[in-house]
Amino acid sequence: MTAAGRTFANIAGGIALALWAMVHATGAMAERIAFIVPSQIIYPGQTIGNEGLSEKIFTIKASAAGNYVLHVNQLVGKVARRTLLPGQPILVTAVNEPDLIQRGVAVPLVYNTGSLVISAKGVAMEPGHAGDFVKVRNVDSGIIVTGTVLADGSIQVGMQ
Repeated sequence: MTAAGRTFANIAGGIALALWAMVHATGAMAERIAFIVPSQIIYPGQTIGNEGLSEKIFTIKASAAGNYVLHVNQLVGKVARRTLLPGQPILVTAVNEPDLIQRGVAVPLVYNTGSLVISAKGVAMEPGHAGDFVKVRNVDSGIIVTGTVLADGSIQVGMQ
């Protein structure tokens, strides 16, 4: 065998050994798992529907699979927080529940101490979903208050 042939054989053997090591180092714990992926670009703020989604198989460590969307029902009706690319797995943190309140829209303000309930009208200064802490302008006084968005779309104030 010539010197060039031996050099090529050494390089090829080194590459093969590196590939074998990669497969065996990660392959022992990696599994083939089906993820839900978009078939077209989904932009931030866009509501995700049932169409335009498909399954694609990826090889990944089983312990990391829970960070990604595995079922369509984890996506439908949610809103993209960042750009979702076609054919790429979607992180669970890349989608949110849709906002219950929108900026500039009238919302009920509620102050509740148990025995005393005071209601007022406000205008949301920022969007939010249940549990978010948002700023709201009281329509009657013009004062800006902060409160927590409740599941019914009202804002609880004064009890933070």
